[in-house]
Amino acid sequence: MFVSSDLKKWRGNMFVLSSLHPECEYIFQLEKEERHCIQYIAEQGNRSTEGCWPFWDAVTCWPHAVVGETVHRACPAVFSLFRNNTGSVSRNCTSGGWSRPFPPYHVACNVDDDIPEESYFASVKLIYTIGYSISLVVLAVAVLILLLFRKLRCARNFIHIQLFLTFILKAVAVFIKDATLFSSDDTNHCTLSTFACKASVVFCHYCVMANFFWLLVEALYLNSLLLSSFYHSRRCLWGFSLLGWGEDLVIFIVLWIGSRVYFEDTECWDINEDSPYWWIIKGPIVVSIAVNFMLFMNIIRILIQKLNPRLIQFNNSSQYRRLTKSTLLLIPLFGTHYMFFNFLPDYFSVNLRLCIELCMGSFQGLLVAILYCFLNQEVQKEVHMQWLRWQESSYGVVSPAPKGSQMDTPF
Repeated sequence: MFVSSDLKKWRGNMFVLSSLHPECEYIFQLEKEERHCIQYIAEQGNRSTEGCWPFWDAVTCWPHAVVGETVHRACPAVFSLFRNNTGSVSRNCTSGGWSRPFPPYHVACNVDDDIPEESYFASVKLIYTIGYSISLVVLAVAVLILLLFRKLRCARNFIHIQLFLTFILKAVAVFIKDATLFSSDDTNHCTLSTFACKASVVFCHYCVMANFFWLLVEALYLNSLLLSSFYHSRRCLWGFSLLGWGEDLVIFIVLWIGSRVYFEDTECWDINEDSPYWWIIKGPIVVSIAVNFMLFMNIIRILIQKLNPRLIQFNNSSQYRRLTKSTLLLIPLFGTHYMFFNFLPDYFSVNLRLCIELCMGSFQGLLVAILYCFLNQEVQKEVHMQWLRWQESSYGVVSPAPKGSQMDTPF
């Protein structure tokens, strides 16, 4: 049985879905219906033994029937997790017992024989694994560039580095969680409950929370640049660090761990169906997404005002236009699309959610690194200058001066 841990976990951690992953939902729902069926069979035990006895066929509970009777059962509701269907399955009660179901479940209920769609989940897992792997490498290179070159050390690049590190940690957390829950095909990830898997879930939650809070820090920093009222002191950077990494996140994580240990110590702590304690993790991130969205609306408002032809000065007009272009390019990368998904019902287009949240989300770190680092004119210039120095010291060759990128990000 295959499904990625990320498929389960990120339904909750992307803060739009707090219920079970479809495969675990499918398994648990069938187990629940099986218990009800067994109870029903036990209640029928003292009744007439004539005809066909009630039984559970691993999908549907069939009631008692007399010989010659045809019983019709609607497609199980659990199939609606994957396909919309209104079909029905029938069985004949014969003198030799129940007949085979007709038409077969996969025909009547419009589902594949292999439920849920493992090929789809496998494709999603492959895509997000590639995305996180590429992002991890590119982000690591970006961090090294910003750390190695002295001229690139400043407040804004310090903040960028922290954001890059959260994307790196998030990718690592995904790989660790996948390795922990799916090291073997025989592992039942829906009921697995070990210290290692719980620790991997806790680490994942912390990394995701840190990532969202450093996105919030980036939004706060952009607002401060546009308002031109921010003093970049060491104390302010410490404040940003505490907000992004610090004590508030640890408090939320510790509170959530305590609530799971004492009230919901079930499975691997990555299933949060109808759990009020999940809001200890989800709540702060939803708030950060909302604040981030409002900050970006304020950025747009400020830029519109500053780009007013009657108010703009000739000397800084090009700077604000570059800042506008760069800011608008970055808005989708700061979680604003989560505002849309956060208010949709849990059952809305699960496949679309998985595709956007996992496949596209896995490349988010790559896009941030490209826009914040590799397309930044200062970074390009410094790297090129180091390349010129190396050529000159090695071969005595002097190359022409570097040209800046057309997509400069002044922040």
